[in-house]
Amino acid sequence: MSDIYNTFKSMVKEIVTVVIGYDDETGGGNEFMKGKMKPSIFNDVLGPVMRGPSSSHTAASWRIGRIAVQILGEELSHALIEFDKRGAWASNYEEQGTVIGMNGGLLGLEITDEMMLGSSAIAEKRGVKIEYAVSSFQTDHPNTVRLTLKGVTGKSLKLIAVSTGGGMFEIRRLNNFLTRLYGDDYELIVFFQNELPDVSREMIEKVCPANCFPEWSRDTGKTMLIIRSSKEIPDILLDTIRNEGYNPQAVKVSPVMPIIRGNEKDYPFDSLSGMLSYNESRNLSLGELGIIYEYCRSGLEEETLIEKMKDLVDVMEKSITEGLKGTVYKDRILHHQSHLIAKAAFEGRILSDDLTNNIIANVTALMESKSSMGVIVAAPTAGACGTLGGAIKAMADCRNVDHEKKIKAYFAAGLIGIFIADGPGFSAEAFGCQVETGAASAMTAAALVEISDGSAKQAVDAASMAYQNMIGLICDPIADRVEAPCLGKNVSAAMNALSSSTMAVAGFDALIPLDQVIRTVHDVGQRMPCELKCTGLGGLSVTPGALEIKKQLSEMKSDRDEH
Repeated sequence: MSDIYNTFKSMVKEIVTVVIGYDDETGGGNEFMKGKMKPSIFNDVLGPVMRGPSSSHTAASWRIGRIAVQILGEELSHALIEFDKRGAWASNYEEQGTVIGMNGGLLGLEITDEMMLGSSAIAEKRGVKIEYAVSSFQTDHPNTVRLTLKGVTGKSLKLIAVSTGGGMFEIRRLNNFLTRLYGDDYELIVFFQNELPDVSREMIEKVCPANCFPEWSRDTGKTMLIIRSSKEIPDILLDTIRNEGYNPQAVKVSPVMPIIRGNEKDYPFDSLSGMLSYNESRNLSLGELGIIYEYCRSGLEEETLIEKMKDLVDVMEKSITEGLKGTVYKDRILHHQSHLIAKAAFEGRILSDDLTNNIIANVTALMESKSSMGVIVAAPTAGACGTLGGAIKAMADCRNVDHEKKIKAYFAAGLIGIFIADGPGFSAEAFGCQVETGAASAMTAAALVEISDGSAKQAVDAASMAYQNMIGLICDPIADRVEAPCLGKNVSAAMNALSSSTMAVAGFDALIPLDQVIRTVHDVGQRMPCELKCTGLGGLSVTPGALEIKKQLSEMKSDRDEH
């Protein structure tokens, strides 16, 4: 694989049509710093490593809080967190981990830190008041949150952000300034108390280094400047702006995402059909194509990318081990069950099929680790975290494959996820569970083909067949917990992936190309009623059994709070 990869790197600029311009001296043209980048396997598909029940609630909120405090620029004293009453978070922000994530981000805790579970007590101890409220404000996304922050000296900040699924987010407004911040670059944010004339803006742009890219925003006689870079912005730049006679408020912001924008190379393909055409004369596996894609997206070398993936796999497999050993957590609805598969097989009560049994046990173990607030990897979301890792480990153990093949299987899954991320994305609040466990099933099917030494075309076909079977899957969590029917959906998604990969390697015809399936998922999701998209207002969420469980959990919480 390394020889093929090195050959690709040496010839890429000669054979590839340039999709986005690249400058070797600056790390990227100005195009890189404008708008949303192409998805990254490590930013958008596999990850984050996190605690919490939900990546869209817990991880995205943590990231938003972490960035918000940086922009505030001083120690936090008070925060008001608001959700629009018409949004998806209004009914479940506490149950699905938004409070844990937001508190942790605002308080500067690491998302994997066990102290996240006691973030409310930590805030109280520090004298930081964090309040949550459901109110009404204009939004265009179901996962919108408004933050009003005050610092210890009285400095204030109002921020509106959106969770777009899988832990990804967008900050869309700072005070009254429109913007788009994704947490994937270094930024110098400068607030001027007057509206700068064009000549002043031109002067400031001239003093920006080659790898720094300014963006301007104006509002009611005030000006905001955001200077973006793939590298930490030197203090001398702000000093230069101030020396020109301006005395603005300014803060430096560091990225919270693992892959930083601005280091991209020329992409060899930008579509599924383009990828397959590119591979016709190369005969690379889908995993190898995934490594090439992420090299172009991140600018990181193959060895670094493989090491990053190894770290994620280690976390997933440790989560499986911990889940199988047994997990305990008071505020959940499913008890420890993953060990029951091996017990039943040993007693002869179920078939002794190691692959099937281990898939079910592994998937369940991962979901139990998540539900007990253990450390997991969102793949592509926390609610779907069991499917990919559980199935890959079971298949790899069954086939006794080496670690390199397992790593490539994850890159194969990641590349399928790239095309889904570039389409509907991974937000169940926007498109239902078809973009969470449905997407995980498609990704897993491709990964299992990789482990089976199938071709890239077979991996894509397997993903297509698996995804076809998940179209229309609703999101209806019982008692607003990301546990049930999530567990069953993850197990079903993994078994669907296994059968789809088997059919693809055997030569079955997928009939509908994967890109058309992805577009169909998007269209179906747009037509899906909001009650069936993670709001707790439809499906199993409103059955008498679910409402009784929710009532019992509420009573248990009240008892704990009283004592």
